[in-house]
Amino acid sequence: MADMHGEDNKRWWALAVLCTALLIITLDNTILNVAIPALVRDLDASTSQLQWIIDGYTLVFAGLLLTLGSVGDRFGRKGALMIGLVIFGSGSTLSAFTGSANQLIFTRAAMGIGAALIMPSTLSLLTNIFRDPRERGRAIGAWAAVAGASGAFGPVIGGVLLAHFSWGSIFFVNVPIVVIALIGSWYLLPSSRDADAPRLDPLGALLSIAGLVAVLWSIIEAPSKGWTNGTVLAGLALGIGFLAGFVVWELRTSHPMLDVRFFNNRRFTAANIAITLVFFAMFGQAFLATQYLQTVLGFSPLESGVRMLPMAVLMASLAPVAPRLVERIGTKLVVGGGLITVLVGLLVLATVPVSNGYIHLLIGFLFVATGMAMTMAPATESIMGSLPPAKAGVGSAMNDTTRQMGGALGVAILGSVFATVYRPGIADRVASLGLAGDQLSKAQDSIGGAVQVAGTLPSESARLLIASAKAEFVNGMHLAIYVGVGVIAVAAIIVFAYLPARARDATDQVTGMPVDPRLVAAMDRDLTIAATTSSTPTIAEAPVMSFTDSVEVGGS
Repeated sequence: MADMHGEDNKRWWALAVLCTALLIITLDNTILNVAIPALVRDLDASTSQLQWIIDGYTLVFAGLLLTLGSVGDRFGRKGALMIGLVIFGSGSTLSAFTGSANQLIFTRAAMGIGAALIMPSTLSLLTNIFRDPRERGRAIGAWAAVAGASGAFGPVIGGVLLAHFSWGSIFFVNVPIVVIALIGSWYLLPSSRDADAPRLDPLGALLSIAGLVAVLWSIIEAPSKGWTNGTVLAGLALGIGFLAGFVVWELRTSHPMLDVRFFNNRRFTAANIAITLVFFAMFGQAFLATQYLQTVLGFSPLESGVRMLPMAVLMASLAPVAPRLVERIGTKLVVGGGLITVLVGLLVLATVPVSNGYIHLLIGFLFVATGMAMTMAPATESIMGSLPPAKAGVGSAMNDTTRQMGGALGVAILGSVFATVYRPGIADRVASLGLAGDQLSKAQDSIGGAVQVAGTLPSESARLLIASAKAEFVNGMHLAIYVGVGVIAVAAIIVFAYLPARARDATDQVTGMPVDPRLVAAMDRDLTIAATTSSTPTIAEAPVMSFTDSVEVGGS
Protein backbone atom coordinates (compact mmCIF):
# COMPACT_ATOMS: atom_id res chain seq x y z
CA MET A 1 0.00 0.00 0.00
CA ALA A 2 2.81 2.40 0.89
CA ASP A 3 4.53 1.60 -2.40
CA MET A 4 1.30 2.26 -4.27
CA HIS A 5 0.94 5.58 -2.48
CA GLY A 6 4.51 6.48 -3.45
CA GLU A 7 3.89 5.57 -7.08
CA ASP A 8 0.73 7.67 -7.06
CA ASN A 9 2.65 10.68 -5.70
CA LYS A 10 5.31 10.16 -8.33
CA ARG A 11 2.70 10.34 -11.08
CA TRP A 12 1.61 13.77 -9.91
CA TRP A 13 5.24 14.93 -9.63
CA ALA A 14 5.67 13.71 -13.21
CA LEU A 15 2.66 15.84 -14.16
CA ALA A 16 4.42 18.82 -12.56
CA VAL A 17 7.48 18.19 -14.77
CA LEU A 18 5.31 17.95 -17.88
CA CYS A 19 3.56 21.18 -16.97
CA THR A 20 6.92 22.89 -16.40
CA ALA A 21 8.04 21.90 -19.90
CA LEU A 22 4.70 23.07 -21.26
CA LEU A 23 5.03 26.34 -19.36
CA ILE A 24 7.98 27.70 -21.32
CA ILE A 25 6.62 26.97 -24.79
CA THR A 26 3.16 28.42 -24.10
CA LEU A 27 4.65 31.35 -22.18
CA ASP A 28 6.70 32.18 -25.25
CA ASN A 29 3.54 32.51 -27.34
CA THR A 30 2.55 35.71 -25.53
CA ILE A 31 5.47 37.05 -23.47
CA LEU A 32 6.81 38.76 -26.58
CA ASN A 33 3.63 40.81 -27.08
CA VAL A 34 4.55 43.42 -24.46
CA ALA A 35 7.98 43.84 -26.10
CA ILE A 36 6.51 44.87 -29.46
CA PRO A 37 7.09 48.63 -28.94
CA ALA A 38 10.67 47.87 -27.82
CA LEU A 39 11.26 45.78 -30.96
CA VAL A 40 9.94 48.61 -33.11
CA ARG A 41 12.25 51.05 -31.32
CA ASP A 42 15.41 48.93 -31.10
CA LEU A 43 15.15 46.72 -34.20
CA ASP A 44 13.09 49.07 -36.39
CA ALA A 45 10.57 46.25 -36.94
CA SER A 46 7.57 46.86 -39.23
CA THR A 47 4.09 45.42 -38.61
CA SER A 48 4.73 42.56 -41.05
CA GLN A 49 8.07 41.78 -39.36
CA LEU A 50 6.32 41.81 -35.97
CA GLN A 51 3.78 39.34 -37.33
CA TRP A 52 6.59 37.12 -38.61
CA ILE A 53 8.53 37.32 -35.33
CA ILE A 54 5.47 35.93 -33.58
CA ASP A 55 4.27 33.65 -36.39
CA GLY A 56 7.77 32.38 -37.26
CA TYR A 57 7.71 30.59 -33.93
CA THR A 58 4.12 29.39 -34.05
CA LEU A 59 4.29 28.36 -37.72
CA VAL A 60 7.37 26.14 -37.33
CA PHE A 61 5.90 24.89 -34.05
CA ALA A 62 2.61 23.94 -35.73
CA GLY A 63 4.12 22.70 -38.98
CA LEU A 64 6.44 20.20 -37.31
CA LEU A 65 4.16 19.02 -34.49
CA LEU A 66 2.69 16.03 -36.32
CA THR A 67 6.05 14.91 -37.71
CA LEU A 68 8.00 15.34 -34.48
CA GLY A 69 5.10 13.89 -32.48
CA SER A 70 5.51 10.78 -34.63
CA VAL A 71 9.27 10.82 -33.98
CA GLY A 72 8.56 10.80 -30.24
CA ASP A 73 6.05 7.98 -30.61
CA ARG A 74 8.50 5.90 -32.61
CA PHE A 75 11.81 6.52 -30.82
CA GLY A 76 10.75 7.58 -27.32
CA ARG A 77 8.70 10.46 -25.96
CA LYS A 78 10.95 11.16 -22.99
CA GLY A 79 14.00 11.50 -25.24
CA ALA A 80 12.09 13.72 -27.68
CA LEU A 81 11.02 15.95 -24.80
CA MET A 82 14.56 16.36 -23.49
CA ILE A 83 16.06 17.03 -26.94
CA GLY A 84 13.33 19.59 -27.52
CA LEU A 85 14.20 21.33 -24.26
CA VAL A 86 17.85 21.62 -25.30
CA ILE A 87 16.95 23.07 -28.73
CA PHE A 88 14.45 25.48 -27.17
CA GLY A 89 16.95 26.70 -24.60
CA SER A 90 19.63 27.21 -27.26
CA GLY A 91 17.22 29.11 -29.50
CA SER A 92 16.20 31.31 -26.57
CA THR A 93 19.84 32.23 -25.91
CA LEU A 94 20.43 33.12 -29.58
CA SER A 95 17.22 35.22 -29.67
CA ALA A 96 18.38 37.25 -26.68
CA PHE A 97 21.54 38.31 -28.58
CA THR A 98 20.05 38.97 -32.00
CA GLY A 99 20.64 42.36 -33.59
CA SER A 100 17.94 42.64 -36.25
CA ALA A 101 14.26 41.83 -36.81
CA ASN A 102 15.07 39.31 -39.55
CA GLN A 103 17.58 37.48 -37.35
CA LEU A 104 14.99 37.29 -34.58
CA ILE A 105 12.50 35.74 -37.00
CA PHE A 106 14.98 32.90 -37.69
CA THR A 107 16.02 32.31 -34.06
CA ARG A 108 12.36 32.25 -33.03
CA ALA A 109 11.78 29.66 -35.75
CA ALA A 110 14.55 27.53 -34.20
CA MET A 111 12.73 27.76 -30.86
CA GLY A 112 9.65 26.48 -32.69
CA ILE A 113 11.52 23.27 -33.59
CA GLY A 114 12.21 22.63 -29.91
CA ALA A 115 8.62 23.43 -28.98
CA ALA A 116 7.35 20.97 -31.59
CA LEU A 117 9.33 18.19 -29.88
CA ILE A 118 8.21 19.22 -26.39
CA MET A 119 4.48 19.79 -26.61
CA PRO A 120 3.19 16.50 -28.11
CA SER A 121 5.49 14.60 -25.77
CA THR A 122 3.92 16.26 -22.72
CA LEU A 123 0.35 15.29 -23.60
CA SER A 124 1.12 11.79 -24.90
CA LEU A 125 3.19 11.02 -21.79
CA LEU A 126 0.36 12.37 -19.63
CA THR A 127 -2.18 10.19 -21.43
CA ASN A 128 -0.08 7.09 -20.88
CA ILE A 129 0.67 7.92 -17.23
CA PHE A 130 -2.96 8.63 -16.28
CA ARG A 131 -5.02 5.74 -17.64
CA ASP A 132 -8.26 6.18 -15.70
CA PRO A 133 -10.57 8.42 -17.81
CA ARG A 134 -11.80 10.50 -14.87
CA GLU A 135 -8.33 11.01 -13.41
CA ARG A 136 -6.93 11.67 -16.88
CA GLY A 137 -9.56 14.35 -17.44
CA ARG A 138 -8.46 16.13 -14.27
CA ALA A 139 -4.79 15.81 -15.18
CA ILE A 140 -5.59 17.29 -18.59
CA GLY A 141 -7.47 20.03 -16.74
CA ALA A 142 -4.24 20.93 -14.91
CA TRP A 143 -2.32 20.68 -18.20
CA ALA A 144 -4.83 22.96 -19.94
CA ALA A 145 -4.75 25.41 -17.01
CA VAL A 146 -0.98 25.75 -17.45
CA ALA A 147 -1.33 26.04 -21.25
CA GLY A 148 -3.89 28.81 -20.95
CA ALA A 149 -2.72 30.63 -17.85
CA SER A 150 0.95 30.68 -18.84
CA GLY A 151 -0.07 32.34 -22.08
CA ALA A 152 -2.09 34.84 -20.07
CA PHE A 153 0.74 35.38 -17.56
CA GLY A 154 3.21 35.98 -20.42
CA PRO A 155 2.55 39.73 -20.69
CA VAL A 156 2.81 40.11 -16.89
CA ILE A 157 6.19 38.37 -16.69
CA GLY A 158 7.37 40.20 -19.81
CA GLY A 159 6.34 43.52 -18.30
CA VAL A 160 8.27 42.85 -15.08
CA LEU A 161 11.40 41.91 -17.04
CA LEU A 162 11.18 44.89 -19.38
CA ALA A 163 10.82 47.25 -16.42
CA HIS A 164 14.33 46.29 -15.28
CA PHE A 165 16.14 44.80 -18.29
CA SER A 166 16.29 44.95 -22.09
CA TRP A 167 13.89 42.99 -24.29
CA GLY A 168 16.48 40.16 -24.52
CA SER A 169 15.60 39.21 -20.94
CA ILE A 170 12.27 37.77 -22.08
CA PHE A 171 14.27 35.02 -23.79
CA PHE A 172 16.84 34.53 -21.02
CA VAL A 173 14.05 33.72 -18.58
CA ASN A 174 13.51 30.44 -20.45
CA VAL A 175 16.96 29.07 -19.68
CA PRO A 176 16.60 28.28 -15.93
CA ILE A 177 13.16 26.78 -16.55
CA VAL A 178 14.66 24.54 -19.25
CA VAL A 179 17.35 23.34 -16.81
CA ILE A 180 14.75 22.51 -14.13
CA ALA A 181 12.58 20.66 -16.67
CA LEU A 182 15.57 18.65 -17.95
CA ILE A 183 16.53 17.50 -14.45
CA GLY A 184 12.94 16.61 -13.59
CA SER A 185 12.47 14.74 -16.87
CA TRP A 186 15.58 12.63 -16.31
CA TYR A 187 14.52 11.48 -12.84
CA LEU A 188 10.72 11.44 -12.91
CA LEU A 189 9.42 10.64 -16.38
CA PRO A 190 9.00 7.06 -17.59
CA SER A 191 10.15 5.88 -20.98
CA SER A 192 7.21 5.76 -23.36
CA ARG A 193 6.83 4.93 -27.01
CA ASP A 194 4.49 3.29 -29.48
CA ALA A 195 6.21 0.11 -30.56
CA ASP A 196 3.85 -0.09 -33.55
CA ALA A 197 4.33 3.50 -34.65
CA PRO A 198 4.23 3.82 -38.45
CA ARG A 199 7.17 4.89 -40.55
CA LEU A 200 7.88 8.61 -40.74
CA ASP A 201 6.23 10.63 -43.50
CA PRO A 202 8.76 13.24 -44.72
CA LEU A 203 6.80 14.11 -47.89
CA GLY A 204 3.67 14.77 -45.86
CA ALA A 205 5.65 17.00 -43.51
CA LEU A 206 7.18 18.92 -46.43
CA LEU A 207 3.81 19.46 -48.14
CA SER A 208 2.10 20.64 -44.95
CA ILE A 209 4.86 23.08 -43.98
CA ALA A 210 5.20 24.48 -47.51
CA GLY A 211 1.45 25.00 -47.71
CA LEU A 212 1.17 26.72 -44.35
CA VAL A 213 4.17 29.00 -44.98
CA ALA A 214 2.83 30.07 -48.39
CA VAL A 215 -0.66 30.80 -47.06
CA LEU A 216 0.54 32.75 -44.03
CA TRP A 217 3.13 34.69 -46.05
CA SER A 218 0.40 35.78 -48.46
CA ILE A 219 -1.95 36.84 -45.66
CA ILE A 220 0.74 38.81 -43.81
CA GLU A 221 2.08 40.55 -46.93
CA ALA A 222 -1.33 41.35 -48.43
CA PRO A 223 -1.92 44.68 -46.59
CA SER A 224 1.33 46.19 -47.91
CA LYS A 225 1.32 44.60 -51.37
CA GLY A 226 -2.46 44.63 -51.91
CA TRP A 227 -4.94 41.78 -51.63
CA THR A 228 -5.21 41.56 -55.42
CA ASN A 229 -1.44 41.66 -55.97
CA GLY A 230 -0.32 38.88 -58.32
CA THR A 231 2.40 37.66 -55.95
CA VAL A 232 -0.03 37.48 -53.03
CA LEU A 233 -2.64 35.59 -55.08
CA ALA A 234 0.03 33.25 -56.43
CA GLY A 235 1.26 32.56 -52.88
CA LEU A 236 -2.28 31.76 -51.72
CA ALA A 237 -2.88 29.48 -54.70
CA LEU A 238 0.46 27.73 -54.17
CA GLY A 239 -0.21 27.26 -50.45
CA ILE A 240 -3.70 25.87 -51.03
CA GLY A 241 -2.29 23.57 -53.70
CA PHE A 242 0.37 22.22 -51.33
CA LEU A 243 -2.24 21.66 -48.61
CA ALA A 244 -4.54 19.87 -51.07
CA GLY A 245 -1.58 17.74 -52.12
CA PHE A 246 -0.96 16.96 -48.45
CA VAL A 247 -4.52 15.66 -48.01
CA VAL A 248 -4.30 13.55 -51.19
CA TRP A 249 -0.94 12.11 -50.15
CA GLU A 250 -2.14 11.31 -46.62
CA LEU A 251 -5.12 9.41 -48.06
CA ARG A 252 -2.91 7.36 -50.38
CA THR A 253 0.23 6.63 -48.39
CA SER A 254 0.46 3.49 -46.27
CA HIS A 255 2.09 5.42 -43.42
CA PRO A 256 0.34 8.82 -43.13
CA MET A 257 1.61 11.49 -40.79
CA LEU A 258 -2.04 12.26 -40.12
CA ASP A 259 -4.76 9.80 -41.06
CA VAL A 260 -7.32 12.31 -42.34
CA ARG A 261 -9.99 9.65 -41.92
CA PHE A 262 -9.94 10.54 -38.24
CA PHE A 263 -12.01 13.57 -39.27
CA ASN A 264 -14.91 11.23 -40.04
CA ASN A 265 -15.30 11.16 -36.25
CA ARG A 266 -17.57 14.11 -35.42
CA ARG A 267 -16.25 14.33 -31.84
CA PHE A 268 -12.66 14.60 -33.08
CA THR A 269 -13.48 17.13 -35.81
CA ALA A 270 -15.74 19.42 -33.76
CA ALA A 271 -13.28 19.52 -30.86
CA ASN A 272 -10.38 20.36 -33.17
CA ILE A 273 -12.36 23.16 -34.80
CA ALA A 274 -13.25 24.56 -31.38
CA ILE A 275 -9.60 24.58 -30.27
CA THR A 276 -8.36 26.07 -33.56
CA LEU A 277 -10.84 28.92 -33.67
CA VAL A 278 -10.74 29.85 -29.99
CA PHE A 279 -6.94 30.17 -30.19
CA PHE A 280 -7.39 32.12 -33.43
CA ALA A 281 -9.40 34.69 -31.50
CA MET A 282 -7.17 34.65 -28.40
CA PHE A 283 -3.84 35.16 -30.18
CA GLY A 284 -5.24 37.68 -32.64
CA GLN A 285 -6.83 39.90 -30.01
CA ALA A 286 -3.78 39.61 -27.72
CA PHE A 287 -1.48 40.79 -30.57
CA LEU A 288 -3.58 43.95 -30.85
CA ALA A 289 -4.67 44.46 -27.24
CA THR A 290 -1.14 44.58 -25.80
CA GLN A 291 -0.22 47.25 -28.36
CA TYR A 292 -3.44 49.12 -27.52
CA LEU A 293 -2.51 49.20 -23.84
CA GLN A 294 0.96 50.60 -24.50
CA THR A 295 0.74 52.74 -27.62
CA VAL A 296 -2.85 54.01 -27.39
CA LEU A 297 -3.49 54.17 -23.63
CA GLY A 298 0.16 54.91 -22.81
CA PHE A 299 0.89 52.24 -20.19
CA SER A 300 4.42 50.90 -19.70
CA PRO A 301 5.13 47.19 -20.41
CA LEU A 302 4.89 46.43 -16.67
CA GLU A 303 1.68 48.43 -16.27
CA SER A 304 0.23 46.66 -19.30
CA GLY A 305 1.19 43.23 -17.99
CA VAL A 306 -0.31 43.93 -14.56
CA ARG A 307 -3.53 45.09 -16.17
CA MET A 308 -3.80 41.76 -17.97
CA LEU A 309 -3.21 39.81 -14.75
CA PRO A 310 -6.93 39.39 -13.89
CA MET A 311 -7.37 37.50 -17.16
CA ALA A 312 -4.57 35.09 -16.24
CA VAL A 313 -5.82 34.55 -12.68
CA LEU A 314 -9.38 33.90 -13.84
CA MET A 315 -8.28 31.45 -16.53
CA ALA A 316 -6.00 29.56 -14.14
CA SER A 317 -8.80 29.35 -11.55
CA LEU A 318 -11.56 28.19 -13.88
CA ALA A 319 -9.76 25.78 -16.24
CA PRO A 320 -9.54 22.93 -13.68
CA VAL A 321 -13.26 23.34 -12.96
CA ALA A 322 -14.32 22.67 -16.56
CA PRO A 323 -13.86 18.85 -16.41
CA ARG A 324 -16.14 18.74 -13.36
CA LEU A 325 -18.77 20.73 -15.24
CA VAL A 326 -18.51 18.19 -18.06
CA GLU A 327 -19.26 15.41 -15.57
CA ARG A 328 -22.46 17.24 -14.62
CA ILE A 329 -23.85 18.73 -17.84
CA GLY A 330 -21.85 17.19 -20.69
CA THR A 331 -19.19 18.36 -23.12
CA LYS A 332 -21.45 20.05 -25.67
CA LEU A 333 -22.90 22.57 -23.21
CA VAL A 334 -19.57 23.35 -21.55
CA VAL A 335 -17.60 23.88 -24.78
CA GLY A 336 -20.46 25.59 -26.60
CA GLY A 337 -21.17 27.82 -23.61
CA GLY A 338 -17.48 28.66 -23.41
CA LEU A 339 -17.45 29.74 -27.06
CA ILE A 340 -20.52 31.93 -26.57
CA THR A 341 -18.77 33.54 -23.58
CA VAL A 342 -15.67 34.23 -25.71
CA LEU A 343 -17.92 35.75 -28.37
CA VAL A 344 -19.47 38.14 -25.82
CA GLY A 345 -16.00 39.17 -24.66
CA LEU A 346 -14.88 39.88 -28.23
CA LEU A 347 -17.98 42.01 -28.86
CA VAL A 348 -16.98 44.11 -25.86
CA LEU A 349 -13.36 44.36 -27.08
CA ALA A 350 -14.56 45.38 -30.54
CA THR A 351 -15.96 48.62 -29.13
CA VAL A 352 -13.04 49.90 -27.02
CA PRO A 353 -12.65 53.71 -27.19
CA VAL A 354 -9.52 55.63 -28.13
CA SER A 355 -9.07 57.04 -24.62
CA ASN A 356 -9.86 55.82 -21.09
CA GLY A 357 -10.56 52.33 -22.44
CA TYR A 358 -8.96 50.06 -19.83
CA ILE A 359 -12.13 49.16 -17.88
CA HIS A 360 -13.86 48.47 -21.17
CA LEU A 361 -10.93 46.27 -22.21
CA LEU A 362 -10.84 44.47 -18.85
CA ILE A 363 -14.50 43.49 -19.06
CA GLY A 364 -13.89 41.97 -22.48
CA PHE A 365 -10.75 40.20 -21.22
CA LEU A 366 -12.66 38.59 -18.34
CA PHE A 367 -15.35 37.21 -20.64
CA VAL A 368 -12.70 35.86 -23.04
CA ALA A 369 -10.73 34.27 -20.18
CA THR A 370 -13.86 32.60 -18.76
CA GLY A 371 -14.80 31.19 -22.16
CA MET A 372 -11.28 29.97 -22.86
CA ALA A 373 -11.17 28.20 -19.50
CA MET A 374 -14.47 26.44 -20.24
CA THR A 375 -13.41 25.42 -23.74
CA MET A 376 -9.80 24.20 -23.56
CA ALA A 377 -9.80 21.19 -21.24
CA PRO A 378 -13.10 19.59 -22.42
CA ALA A 379 -12.20 20.06 -26.09
CA THR A 380 -8.73 18.59 -25.49
CA GLU A 381 -10.26 15.63 -23.64
CA SER A 382 -12.66 15.10 -26.56
CA ILE A 383 -9.76 14.96 -29.02
CA MET A 384 -7.77 12.54 -26.89
CA GLY A 385 -10.78 10.41 -25.95
CA SER A 386 -11.96 10.10 -29.55
CA LEU A 387 -8.80 8.19 -30.51
CA PRO A 388 -7.53 4.85 -29.20
CA PRO A 389 -4.78 5.09 -26.55
CA ALA A 390 -2.27 3.67 -29.05
CA LYS A 391 -2.75 6.86 -31.07
CA ALA A 392 -2.09 9.19 -28.13
CA GLY A 393 0.86 10.76 -29.95
CA VAL A 394 -1.23 11.54 -33.03
CA GLY A 395 -4.03 12.91 -30.88
CA SER A 396 -1.78 15.11 -28.78
CA ALA A 397 0.11 16.37 -31.83
CA MET A 398 -3.15 17.16 -33.60
CA ASN A 399 -4.47 18.97 -30.52
CA ASP A 400 -1.26 21.00 -30.28
CA THR A 401 -1.21 21.68 -34.03
CA THR A 402 -4.73 23.12 -33.92
CA ARG A 403 -3.75 25.41 -31.04
CA GLN A 404 -0.64 26.74 -32.75
CA MET A 405 -2.16 27.00 -36.23
CA GLY A 406 -5.18 28.74 -34.78
CA GLY A 407 -2.84 31.19 -33.04
CA ALA A 408 -0.69 31.74 -36.12
CA LEU A 409 -3.73 32.32 -38.32
CA GLY A 410 -5.20 34.65 -35.71
CA VAL A 411 -2.10 36.86 -35.66
CA ALA A 412 -1.77 36.72 -39.45
CA ILE A 413 -5.40 37.30 -40.41
CA LEU A 414 -6.50 39.69 -37.67
CA GLY A 415 -3.17 41.53 -37.91
CA SER A 416 -3.61 41.87 -41.66
CA VAL A 417 -7.24 43.00 -41.37
CA PHE A 418 -6.05 45.61 -38.89
CA ALA A 419 -3.24 46.75 -41.23
CA THR A 420 -5.68 46.97 -44.16
CA VAL A 421 -7.58 49.65 -42.21
CA TYR A 422 -4.63 51.33 -40.47
CA ARG A 423 -2.28 51.88 -43.43
CA PRO A 424 -4.60 53.83 -45.76
CA GLY A 425 -6.42 55.44 -42.85
CA ILE A 426 -3.36 57.14 -41.41
CA ALA A 427 -2.18 58.19 -44.87
CA ASP A 428 -5.49 59.99 -45.46
CA ARG A 429 -5.50 61.67 -42.03
CA VAL A 430 -1.97 63.11 -42.25
CA ALA A 431 -1.94 64.01 -45.94
CA SER A 432 -1.87 67.70 -44.98
CA LEU A 433 1.40 67.28 -43.05
CA GLY A 434 3.43 66.68 -46.22
CA LEU A 435 5.48 63.86 -44.69
CA ALA A 436 8.50 62.61 -46.63
CA GLY A 437 8.11 59.20 -48.28
CA ASP A 438 10.20 57.34 -45.70
CA GLN A 439 8.42 59.12 -42.84
CA LEU A 440 4.99 58.17 -44.16
CA SER A 441 6.10 54.60 -44.81
CA LYS A 442 7.38 54.25 -41.25
CA ALA A 443 4.20 55.77 -39.80
CA GLN A 444 2.16 53.30 -41.86
CA ASP A 445 4.28 50.32 -40.79
CA SER A 446 3.11 50.47 -37.17
CA ILE A 447 1.76 52.82 -34.55
CA GLY A 448 5.15 52.61 -32.84
CA GLY A 449 6.73 53.85 -36.07
CA ALA A 450 4.24 56.74 -36.14
CA VAL A 451 5.29 57.72 -32.62
CA GLN A 452 8.96 57.68 -33.69
CA VAL A 453 8.22 59.89 -36.70
CA ALA A 454 6.23 62.28 -34.48
CA GLY A 455 9.37 62.84 -32.41
CA THR A 456 11.00 64.48 -35.43
CA LEU A 457 8.09 66.87 -36.20
CA PRO A 458 6.99 70.24 -34.80
CA SER A 459 4.69 69.94 -31.81
CA GLU A 460 1.39 70.61 -33.60
CA SER A 461 2.22 68.20 -36.44
CA ALA A 462 3.41 65.59 -33.94
CA ARG A 463 0.15 65.91 -32.00
CA LEU A 464 -1.91 65.42 -35.16
CA LEU A 465 0.15 62.40 -36.27
CA ILE A 466 -0.10 60.65 -32.89
CA ALA A 467 -3.83 61.36 -32.58
CA SER A 468 -4.39 60.05 -36.12
CA ALA A 469 -2.32 56.93 -35.47
CA LYS A 470 -4.25 56.16 -32.29
CA ALA A 471 -7.63 56.69 -33.96
CA GLU A 472 -6.76 54.50 -36.96
CA PHE A 473 -5.23 51.84 -34.70
CA VAL A 474 -8.52 51.58 -32.81
CA ASN A 475 -10.53 51.54 -36.07
CA GLY A 476 -8.38 48.71 -37.40
CA MET A 477 -8.58 46.85 -34.09
CA HIS A 478 -12.39 47.09 -34.11
CA LEU A 479 -12.72 45.54 -37.56
CA ALA A 480 -10.14 42.83 -36.83
CA ILE A 481 -11.93 41.75 -33.65
CA TYR A 482 -15.31 41.73 -35.40
CA VAL A 483 -13.75 39.19 -37.78
CA GLY A 484 -12.82 37.20 -34.66
CA VAL A 485 -16.45 37.42 -33.51
CA GLY A 486 -17.58 35.85 -36.77
CA VAL A 487 -15.01 33.07 -36.46
CA ILE A 488 -16.11 32.20 -32.92
CA ALA A 489 -19.77 32.23 -33.98
CA VAL A 490 -18.96 29.61 -36.62
CA ALA A 491 -17.11 27.52 -34.02
CA ALA A 492 -20.09 27.65 -31.63
CA ILE A 493 -22.52 26.55 -34.36
CA ILE A 494 -20.31 23.58 -35.25
CA VAL A 495 -19.92 22.55 -31.60
CA PHE A 496 -23.65 22.68 -30.85
CA ALA A 497 -24.40 20.79 -34.07
CA TYR A 498 -21.74 18.08 -33.98
CA LEU A 499 -19.93 17.70 -30.63
CA PRO A 500 -21.56 14.88 -28.59
CA ALA A 501 -22.92 15.84 -25.19
CA ARG A 502 -21.35 12.72 -23.71
CA ALA A 503 -19.14 10.10 -25.33
CA ARG A 504 -17.24 7.03 -24.25
CA ASP A 505 -13.53 6.74 -24.91
CA ALA A 506 -12.72 5.41 -28.35
CA THR A 507 -11.74 1.89 -29.22
CA ASP A 508 -10.09 1.20 -32.55
CA GLN A 509 -13.35 0.52 -34.35
CA VAL A 510 -14.61 4.03 -33.60
CA THR A 511 -11.97 5.60 -35.80
CA GLY A 512 -12.38 3.04 -38.54
CA MET A 513 -8.82 1.81 -38.05
CA PRO A 514 -8.16 -1.96 -38.09
CA VAL A 515 -7.96 -3.59 -34.69
CA ASP A 516 -4.52 -4.96 -33.86
CA PRO A 517 -4.82 -7.62 -31.11
CA ARG A 518 -1.36 -6.76 -29.82
CA LEU A 519 -2.44 -3.17 -29.25
CA VAL A 520 -5.65 -4.18 -27.53
CA ALA A 521 -3.75 -6.53 -25.21
CA ALA A 522 -1.43 -3.70 -24.23
CA MET A 523 -4.24 -1.41 -23.10
CA ASP A 524 -4.77 -1.02 -19.40
CA ARG A 525 -7.62 -3.33 -18.36
CA ASP A 526 -9.27 -0.75 -16.15
CA LEU A 527 -9.34 1.73 -19.02
CA THR A 528 -11.04 -0.84 -21.23
CA ILE A 529 -13.64 -1.55 -18.54
CA ALA A 530 -14.27 2.17 -18.03
CA ALA A 531 -14.69 2.72 -21.77
CA THR A 532 -17.22 -0.08 -22.19
CA THR A 533 -19.41 0.34 -19.09
CA SER A 534 -21.64 3.12 -17.87
CA SER A 535 -19.78 3.57 -14.59
CA THR A 536 -16.66 5.68 -14.08
CA PRO A 537 -13.98 4.44 -11.67
CA THR A 538 -13.20 6.69 -8.75
CA ILE A 539 -9.69 8.03 -8.27
CA ALA A 540 -9.12 5.43 -5.59
CA GLU A 541 -9.93 2.70 -8.11
CA ALA A 542 -7.73 4.15 -10.84
CA PRO A 543 -4.89 1.94 -12.07
CA VAL A 544 -1.49 2.91 -10.75
CA MET A 545 1.31 2.87 -13.28
CA SER A 546 4.73 1.73 -12.21
CA PHE A 547 7.57 4.13 -12.91
CA THR A 548 10.14 1.40 -12.66
CA ASP A 549 9.15 -0.03 -16.02
CA SER A 550 8.96 1.61 -19.41
CA VAL A 551 5.60 2.23 -21.02
CA GLU A 552 5.11 0.67 -24.41
CA VAL A 553 1.82 0.81 -26.23
CA GLY A 554 1.82 -1.81 -28.91
CA GLY A 555 3.48 -5.10 -29.49
CA SER A 556 7.02 -5.85 -30.37
